Amino acid sequence: MPHPARALALAIAVLMAFSAAAPAEAAKKKATRPAAAQSRPAAKPKAKPRARPAAAPARQPLVRQQTKAAQLDRIYDEYWDASMRLNPLQATFQGDSRHNDQLPNILSAAYRQQSHDFTVEWLGKVEKIGPDGLTGQDLLSYEIFVRDARMSLAAEQFPGWMLPVSQYYNLGSIMAILGSGSGAQPFNTVQDYDGWSRRSLGIPALFEQAIANMRQGMAAGVVQPRDLMEKVLPQLDAVIKPTAEESIFWGPVRNLPDDFPAADKARITAEYKRMIEFRIMPSYRALRGFIATEYLPAARSTDGLAGLPGGKAWYAQTIVQSTASTLTPEQIHALAEQRVATLQAQIATIMKDNKIRGSQQKLLRTMRTDRDFQYANADALLNRYKQLQSQVNARLPTLLGTLPKAPMEIRAVEPERAATAGAVSYQQPLPDGMRPGVLYINTGDLPSRRRWSAPMQFLHEGIPGHHVQLGLQQELDKLPRFRRLGGDIAFVEGWGLYAESLGEQLGVYQDPYERIGYLQAALTRAARMSADTGVHAQGWSKRQAVDYLVKTADMSASDATAEVERFMALPGQTLANGLGELKMMELRDKAKASLGARFDARRFHEEVLRDGSMPLDILDAKIARWIASQSGAATPAP
Repeated sequence: MPHPARALALAIAVLMAFSAAAPAEAAKKKATRPAAAQSRPAAKPKAKPRARPAAAPARQPLVRQQTKAAQLDRIYDEYWDASMRLNPLQATFQGDSRHNDQLPNILSAAYRQQSHDFTVEWLGKVEKIGPDGLTGQDLLSYEIFVRDARMSLAAEQFPGWMLPVSQYYNLGSIMAILGSGSGAQPFNTVQDYDGWSRRSLGIPALFEQAIANMRQGMAAGVVQPRDLMEKVLPQLDAVIKPTAEESIFWGPVRNLPDDFPAADKARITAEYKRMIEFRIMPSYRALRGFIATEYLPAARSTDGLAGLPGGKAWYAQTIVQSTASTLTPEQIHALAEQRVATLQAQIATIMKDNKIRGSQQKLLRTMRTDRDFQYANADALLNRYKQLQSQVNARLPTLLGTLPKAPMEIRAVEPERAATAGAVSYQQPLPDGMRPGVLYINTGDLPSRRRWSAPMQFLHEGIPGHHVQLGLQQELDKLPRFRRLGGDIAFVEGWGLYAESLGEQLGVYQDPYERIGYLQAALTRAARMSADTGVHAQGWSKRQAVDYLVKTADMSASDATAEVERFMALPGQTLANGLGELKMMELRDKAKASLGARFDARRFHEEVLRDGSMPLDILDAKIARWIASQSGAATPAP
């Protein structure tokens, strides 16, 4: 499940996507699981030339290739530092503290032009060198950089900057979390405190620009659905307070380190009181007043992106950018509906084979409420996950030969985090070996922890899911930073979902309820894809989409409403995970069909994971090269 800090990083990424042509599109894929520094060799060893008279001339292209790769690596390194200077907020979320005192007006036309010029400049530098002769990680880095830069430029044709605020990317909430001391902005030293004070100088201009952009949107007919904007007002009200001491921004003052000199404590306290009461709060009140009195009356009654000028093309571009899918929205909708029907039929077959009577809806309600599916105590819950780890480890060598060096431990969520933590979550190991990967199990609210859900959650968050994929990626230390510090959500979450589908082969879906639990989760994801494309490409209303999820996925009305409102605000947001899983299944089936008896699931899975996460279209091309090398249709890449 997403960590709150990572979810905030995603909110920043979304804000940037809707404000300007992003200078670091790959970096914006922080998603919810950013990659860490890595240490595995970046590419296969180069093949030695044959010993014959022509050997000496044959070495010359290799020298040029190495020089070319080195040139690109230098450009990538310079590009990353330049992108952090251009985008200080992103730098903060990357843990790069060099620009923590800066907040440029990222919503302004000047910044959009600056970002455009930046992307064109660095894309030109990379394309001037070109991909010829590159192989392995060098080729992948080139393809990913060029692909992301071109996608960023293509997105400029749509006026996302006119929609800078909704309840899912409310810049007011983002600034509040940054300034509260509970986000990515550090408050450890006097310099940190001074840095946020200087950064906050940019808040009034940023909020004023948001208002100006929304006014332009009102004139152009590019406005948010009213349902979304009504929920922004309570978010702003929660931040607006009459005094600094009552504000969320007072948190750093309340927690001033004891070892600060008394003079600095007094200065910071006085400065923060002035900053909050005379700089920050007036900006929030102005934004709130504008939305309540001017924007809400102009907000639209339509729900999907198709309700905006050029909205259908905008949605199609959003899908390509976030999922790298070549499918149209209509094709994705049909695919999702077909998958829903297939999964419903599979559940019906399991029920029939196991003589489980009643409707699927009645069965699901029983699975959610019956005490037979509860754990007796917290130890029983933890022991179940430890048992799953032993079962999976015993069979995993049949599906995957290369595992991360870091071990994975199973721990209970700390009591103080239990109220807000997910049922199961994964924490990556530290690259220096000081901390293993940790699968956290929430033993709070024990009646809600269903026995049938444990296998799929272990597979997704643990092994062979995120622990394996992120652990192997962490061991690649020679990747450029735009890859090392990024993570493609469709790949990362797609692999996690694909890992769930391996439960039968790994022997963990041992009773019909565990199999049905997995199939129902997959069905719910497919239904969300259908509803997302329904709202944005099929003319569905919010009510239609909510009713569809309630009926098809057996969701509660409140949960279905929250789902629909999320993808109203973030069009296509539900598609990346599902399309990532389906792409990996498609590539596996393609490899099986091409290689026949030579297909080896172990080698296929290792090839998918060996180079870290990447956009799905680049993964597709990489696996095509691998299939050709395995079938003998082409010479394996050196």
